[in-house]
Amino acid sequence: MDGVCRLLLNVGVNLLEIDIQKLLFEFIGGLGIFLIGIKYMGDGLQKSAGDRLRDILDRFTTNPVMGVLAGIIVTVLIQSSSGTTVITVGLVSAGFMTLRQAIGVIMGANIGTTITAFIIGFDVGEYALPIIAVGSFLLFFFKNKKLQNWGQVFFGFGALFYGLELMSGGMKPLRTMEAFHDLTVNMSSNPLLGVIVGTIFTLIVQSSSATIGILQGLFADSLIDINSALPVLFGDNIGTTITAVLASIGASVAAKRAAATHVLFNLIGTAIFLVLLKPFTSFIVFLQSAWSLDPKMTIAFAHGIFNTTNTLIQLPFVAVLAFLVTKIIPGKDTVIEYKAKHLDPIFIEQSPSIALGQAKEEVLRMGEFAIKGLEETYQFLLTKQPKHAKNAYQIEDAINNLDRKITNYLIELSSASLSDQESEEHNMLMDTVRDIERVGDHFENLIELVEYKMATRVDITESAIDDLKYMIELTVSTIKESLAALDQNDKDIAEKVIEKEEQIDKLERKLRKQHILRLNKGLCTGQAGIVFVDIISNLERIGDHAVNIAEAVAGDQI
Repeated sequence: MDGVCRLLLNVGVNLLEIDIQKLLFEFIGGLGIFLIGIKYMGDGLQKSAGDRLRDILDRFTTNPVMGVLAGIIVTVLIQSSSGTTVITVGLVSAGFMTLRQAIGVIMGANIGTTITAFIIGFDVGEYALPIIAVGSFLLFFFKNKKLQNWGQVFFGFGALFYGLELMSGGMKPLRTMEAFHDLTVNMSSNPLLGVIVGTIFTLIVQSSSATIGILQGLFADSLIDINSALPVLFGDNIGTTITAVLASIGASVAAKRAAATHVLFNLIGTAIFLVLLKPFTSFIVFLQSAWSLDPKMTIAFAHGIFNTTNTLIQLPFVAVLAFLVTKIIPGKDTVIEYKAKHLDPIFIEQSPSIALGQAKEEVLRMGEFAIKGLEETYQFLLTKQPKHAKNAYQIEDAINNLDRKITNYLIELSSASLSDQESEEHNMLMDTVRDIERVGDHFENLIELVEYKMATRVDITESAIDDLKYMIELTVSTIKESLAALDQNDKDIAEKVIEKEEQIDKLERKLRKQHILRLNKGLCTGQAGIVFVDIISNLERIGDHAVNIAEAVAGDQI
């Protein structure tokens, strides 16, 4: 370790002997432009693809192999394995994806990210500025969204190469530094040092694409040999896991396990390839000479082979990885399964009446999420803890997902042979799905109002908070009873819901009047009043949707 410190110190001393300002400015500026380029290109490709990344991951992850393919596709679209992994962690946290499905996606993301290195391998740096100009032209002179998206792709593509050119120019003075040469020689003889260097640098930059690009530049300029480059490449893959780890902080146990899988997957892969470093290095050197690969493309192939082989080795052991991370991160997995559970399309053709019953079960599940979302919103109002807002937003997302799935299922079912009574129930379920979805929209509005109240430091009086507590509790109980009426087809419960909704209406009018009195007495501010009125207005509308469900159950008797 002392030897490493001395080498790093010598590098620092040698830096003083060259134009350090030019080196740092070109390197840091180039890195910044490179990162902007990666982001712009990824965002443009994502928008051009229709922004259906979550649907791809949600739909095509039925088994680990499909998960790998989905991970590759999404990562190619957004040009960021970290981005794919963060989306995956979010889906696991929200219950849209199981841990085993997530492991496949994470493996695929590691393969998908190698595409960036192959893009960099085609050295088009001298055309970077014209490409940026084309992108800028499409962005600024056209209003068509598709053309603007492609303008973003071109701009990002050009900026990526321009950033690389700047970094390459900044690093060239390192050729004359004996201390830097000694450091690379030391990394050749001590591969673990190269892994550490690659890991730390990627942890700082938070983009393996950037660090691989820099590595390609160093190798192309003969600043580093293949024996030193490969361990750094392995370390880059470990360092990129930091983004997923950061995304899992404060998330569910399942999300933490997904992030841990990303770390474990790359650690195991690095360990395997360090053991096989000599034959792997010989194989890459053979490829370079046999296929006449230029230095940048050599690193791209090494990166691709490393990640693909690592995936093929570990793919059969998905269950083992899931078991290991469960032991490493203990605790009860409290994630609710937000995906549709009862909508089997086979019943639509074989037994429409059963399909209708299954749709009703799913509508009731959707209603349970609406109740849970309201309760999380209530807790957020009381405690101001962000976790409740985060949970409520995830639940609202789940409600929207179920809204689409149930509505599509019911539309397909409408073409089946249904009796008159079943047709009435079918129409009632269609209306109920719409009402529950609107409940989700309203509690999302409530969260935004509470967030606005916190951000602007608006104080609501204690008496006003007590009024809100009472109205929220009354609204939640009304929604619960409306769903109970639907579940049990009980007209008596439905009548009680309608009576309660009348109470909510009266309470809303009463609270408005009390609010005006508080304003007149100077007990609260105008801003606080606006927030208060908007909250009770959203609660009153939730009550309206509850009564819509109850009236559908009660039928013509009410």
